[in-house]
Amino acid sequence: MNGVWSKVINDKENVTRYSRKIGRMGNSLGVSLPKSLAAKLNVAQGDEIEFIENDRGEVVMKKARQVQLPDNVRSEVLEAFFDVFEEDKGILEDLRDR
Repeated sequence: MNGVWSKVINDKENVTRYSRKIGRMGNSLGVSLPKSLAAKLNVAQGDEIEFIENDRGEVVMKKARQVQLPDNVRSEVLEAFFDVFEEDKGILEDLRDR
């Protein structure tokens, strides 16, 4: 994916801003990362990143933590547990608040 980018440093806020064009990646949209930003995030091809939106509508991007499960824990069992937890989240919160 070809993208034009520019890096602007705003000395007043001491912030580095990156600008990228959104491109097509198959049936999806994608953004490539400048090499310097990828190095700061310590990411490489195949890594996952998280996008976290705060209450002001700002989005923070960071490398997703890779968790290695113990040998005796199957990932599908853990996923089923989280599904049940999400379904019963309201009930669990109610019990917590009692």
